[in-house]
Amino acid sequence: MKFLGNLLWLVLGGIMIAVIYYIVGLLICITIVGIPFGMQLFKLGTYSLWPFGHQLVDGPGQPGCLSTVMNLIWILTGWWEIAILHFGFGLLFCLTIVGIPWGVQHFKMAIGSIFPFGKIIQ
Repeated sequence: MKFLGNLLWLVLGGIMIAVIYYIVGLLICITIVGIPFGMQLFKLGTYSLWPFGHQLVDGPGQPGCLSTVMNLIWILTGWWEIAILHFGFGLLFCLTIVGIPWGVQHFKMAIGSIFPFGKIIQ
């Protein structure tokens, strides 16, 4: 079931989400200051390729002081808009019974995209 869900996820827009995350991550990594933020976008892009059967969970020893500060900077610089988009798409998919699994994945991605520092894909 996970394979089928991930395959349909990719066909129905998951590949587009991942490509956008990767392109923006590359653009952000052009500056040295942006590299930590670009790495988080790469992590979110990888997670958006295969969300069924995976979760973003706290890494070992997290949340730490540095990841908390970086998450605060992440929110203050406007990356919370990603979470709002995922939340909106989650609501849109949950309007139909068939789309509920994809809506749930968007809700999981919304939560992960608010505080990405200190998270790992499991």
